[in-house]
Amino acid sequence: MEKQVQDDKVAAAHVEQQDIGSNLESHGAKHVVTTQDSRFAAINAQYKPHPLSRGLLMLYPILFVAFMNSAANGFDGNTFGGVSSIPDFQARFGTNVASSDGFLAAIYILGNVLGSFFAGPLADRFGRKWGMFIANIVVIIGSVVQAAAMERRDMIAGRVVLGVGSVLLGPSAQSYTVEISHPAYRGVMMGLYNGCYFIGAIVSTWLEYGIVDDVQGEINWRIPMATQGIPCIIVLVFVWFIPESPRWLMSNGREEEALKILAKYHGEGDPEHPVVQIEMAEMREAINTSGSDKKWYDYRELFNSKGARHRSFLVLCIGFFGQIDLPPTSYYMPLMAQTAGIVSNKQQLLMNALQSPVMTIGTLLGVNFIDRYGRRPMLMGSSTICSICVLVVIICSANQAGHPSVGLAGISFVYVFLFAFAFVWTPCQALYPSEVLAYNARAKGLAMSGLWLNIVSFINTYAAPVGITNSGWHFYILYLAIDVTGIAFIYFTFVETKGRSLEEIDEIFNDPHPVKASLRKQKVIVQDMSEIQY
Repeated sequence: MEKQVQDDKVAAAHVEQQDIGSNLESHGAKHVVTTQDSRFAAINAQYKPHPLSRGLLMLYPILFVAFMNSAANGFDGNTFGGVSSIPDFQARFGTNVASSDGFLAAIYILGNVLGSFFAGPLADRFGRKWGMFIANIVVIIGSVVQAAAMERRDMIAGRVVLGVGSVLLGPSAQSYTVEISHPAYRGVMMGLYNGCYFIGAIVSTWLEYGIVDDVQGEINWRIPMATQGIPCIIVLVFVWFIPESPRWLMSNGREEEALKILAKYHGEGDPEHPVVQIEMAEMREAINTSGSDKKWYDYRELFNSKGARHRSFLVLCIGFFGQIDLPPTSYYMPLMAQTAGIVSNKQQLLMNALQSPVMTIGTLLGVNFIDRYGRRPMLMGSSTICSICVLVVIICSANQAGHPSVGLAGISFVYVFLFAFAFVWTPCQALYPSEVLAYNARAKGLAMSGLWLNIVSFINTYAAPVGITNSGWHFYILYLAIDVTGIAFIYFTFVETKGRSLEEIDEIFNDPHPVKASLRKQKVIVQDMSEIQY
């Protein structure tokens, strides 16, 4: 039966396996393209929709609702670091010493740990929409408690609740985005999801910059904390107007509903569209209606086979190398700024605030190339540029004493680093884990990824200053070594996911040599009569 389904989906896509050389003249091909060795790559060569097609125009507002979950995380990730330096906040909660500030940051990680145990099951059991709804409710509660806090215990409670909510957002929203995105534009759509993180980052950092000297009293830290709830309100209002993930529907035996959704947004309203037909056929084959996603306690599919362990390894790698790439700029920037003669707190906050716009521009430009050139070459290229930037930063740090211009050069290369990083790594940090994880393990795997990201980020944020204090610029050599090592890891262990459906990516990990299997190419003849032969 499965073999028949496989034959049907290929036939529906008008694809026949033939010798390419003999077909060039006999069939009057329009042109020949080289694609990944994938049925979906062949289909996309013929049926890739225009970005302004009717189906995609209807899909964009739906994705925007999911993107707001990333924006909410952008607020979470940037607001506390800024307000903790405001004198009124320090006076209220006694955070004018590093240990107190570090404790409030660490307690947020405790919330992440607690939330990670039920973030995946929440998205699997109740659906991606309900998962987003509940997660945003928790984030709003945490934001309100923080903004209204009068005692230290109130702030601790708010930080824990917010930590829980932030880790709940990813599994539901990331799974939803990657599962409903059109396969031809999955890289762009998932890249924009993570790029929306900077909506929250920009609003929070510039809000703090604007009110630090102009607003007196505790409102100058309560307002930024309260604004964290704005993206959540958008999600709570509009999540009921968007469709459920078709893959979640398939996993729960609701095949007709899944078909209608795919036809509307991927097939221009036609349920017989080749893209829709092959998606449906592959989902029937790959998605298990009684898989581990139905059991909240079952995490075995993250580790129970060689392929599963490889997937989980890649998820951990993208998190580690995407976080331990440069010392926290919040610590590095003031040092370089002071050496360059920039001593004003306002000017230093401005330099900090400029980081998010720079990374936003990098992300928006980079997402246009992820699907064109692939994940592996883009990640290796970005890491190479980042490694060069870190090397320059090391040289500037070693020679900046008494040379303000050298300090300015170091600052400039920090911004170059941030742009190069955001160009590729920012989109791929959400995209790549969502792609390589199998459906039945996706939500739980993304919960693991969210927890891992926060742990690694916490270590980098609070261990790096100790290393820098004790070792000076020599400590930056560690980051250069990690960045270079990351390039090697990408080359030898990362699979290429470009041009494949989510279900076809599963097939890569079933191959004895997944990396080689992912790099195989095919030649496709795209013909006038809506026919593809390869």
